Amino acid sequence: MDQERLSTLEVALNNEMREREFYLKNAERTTNPVGKAMFKQIADEELEHYNRLKQLHESWQNQGKWPESVPLVVAESNLENTMKDVIGQVEEAEPGDDDDLKAVRAAIGFEAEAGKFYEKLRDASTEEKEKNFFALMAKIEFEHLASLKETEEYFLNPAGWYQKMEHGGLDGA
Repeated sequence: MDQERLSTLEVALNNEMREREFYLKNAERTTNPVGKAMFKQIADEELEHYNRLKQLHESWQNQGKWPESVPLVVAESNLENTMKDVIGQVEEAEPGDDDDLKAVRAAIGFEAEAGKFYEKLRDASTEEKEKNFFALMAKIEFEHLASLKETEEYFLNPAGWYQKMEHGGLDGA
């Protein structure tokens, strides 16, 4: 068994749990409904990532190789739909406060790092199942990153964000 790759999975497990705790703390702290929904949704997705990685780690440790029988499917991110639903329900656009912006910007940083981390794991993998799993994990982290950037834009300028969404290039210009 490649102990270095197993240790790398342990790093990923710790990162996913730390990120989940960060998102839960900020979901509880913020009064902004958009921030609350976004932080809660990402926290839930990070928990699922943690559970899949833990399952993988245990199986890999026991079998000494990438598991053949463990279903290692990770649900795709539903963050974009969650955000659209919440933003559509918010009666009045309100910017995020300084703490919301700091939290979103911190999250942007670690989601970018997480995506790169999973890309490195994908690139270092020799087995197809392993490559595909880490490619999916990277894709989801980059989806989180894109949603966080959208949320940052929303917090900074809700009216401008709404205008951009309403006229997102559909006018033929």
